Amino acid sequence: MTDFSPEALATIGPKEFSQLVKSTPDAKLAEVMSSDTRGKILDEVFGRMPTLFRADRAGSTQAVIHWIITGGAGGTSDTYETVIENGACTVTNQPVREPKLAMTMDPLTFLKVVSGDGNPMMMFMTGKIKAKGDLGLAAQVAKLFDIPKN
Repeated sequence: MTDFSPEALATIGPKEFSQLVKSTPDAKLAEVMSSDTRGKILDEVFGRMPTLFRADRAGSTQAVIHWIITGGAGGTSDTYETVIENGACTVTNQPVREPKLAMTMDPLTFLKVVSGDGNPMMMFMTGKIKAKGDLGLAAQVAKLFDIPKN
């Protein structure tokens, strides 16, 4: 399998991404996500969200979700905004709208959630994911996207 890098992520599909996260040791993922490639990796992952969005499962869902990924340089966080409305999903790394749900997690937890390599509900119950706002929406977020099943 390929190395965990922004260049590698740009060339693989969701299933390969899932396998890459699963096969890369946690220490290596954590190292990469604390390096200067972190922003590129987050941009790549979030950039795919609209293509993995399942409008058929969203129904009339209207939501603004903030994803707060901790563990950046000097203790900073990166916040991405996912807007689900009118059967579409858009993503930006410049949040401007009031979130219905804000989820905070470290980069390793984030990668496991978006790759299908972790159970978001268990991660919430064990405190790895902190959710503020509409917890019902939090329980449904994963179902709104085509996350590979391993």
